[in-house]
Amino acid sequence: MLHARARALPRMQHAARRFGRRDGACPSKLCFLYVIIAALAMVDLTGCATTSSHQFTEPAGDWQMRNGQLLYRNAKTTLIGEVLVRYSKNGDFDLTFSKGAGVILLALRQDNSFAEIKGPLVRGGWSGQVEQAPQRLRSWLDLREKLIHALATASPSGGGQNRRVVHYAARTETFLFRF
Repeated sequence: MLHARARALPRMQHAARRFGRRDGACPSKLCFLYVIIAALAMVDLTGCATTSSHQFTEPAGDWQMRNGQLLYRNAKTTLIGEVLVRYSKNGDFDLTFSKGAGVILLALRQDNSFAEIKGPLVRGGWSGQVEQAPQRLRSWLDLREKLIHALATASPSGGGQNRRVVHYAARTETFLFRF
């Protein structure tokens, strides 16, 4: 390690001379640039690590669960994939939309006032108060009320199967669930 530093010293002194310093010390403009780059890197790294402080209720034994398929369509995309919906009597809601073997397109957690949505289908994600949600996510957040109501009132059909189709269209998006 010491030898590597000794070999690098002449290169550092040469670089310092290029910036007008004969003593090999770091010029103030260059040091300032290093400090700015380090500060931006720290802000970028900590920005990625921030998470919501909201605590969602974890799914428990009294939650209802349905799995099935979802056909999702908007002006540019049509996707069909597996969907898992879980909800509680208190209005807590969890939806996972996936394609293939474990490729999650969207994961949504929502309660009466707060939501967290993430995945490539929604371009990264968002979390916060439901009423402050971006317009592009409103249709997804409206699903909570529609699905809980439709699934809670579902009655078993012939043959003992509990099949349910839920259709919801909002703005430029269409959702067709088959449970």
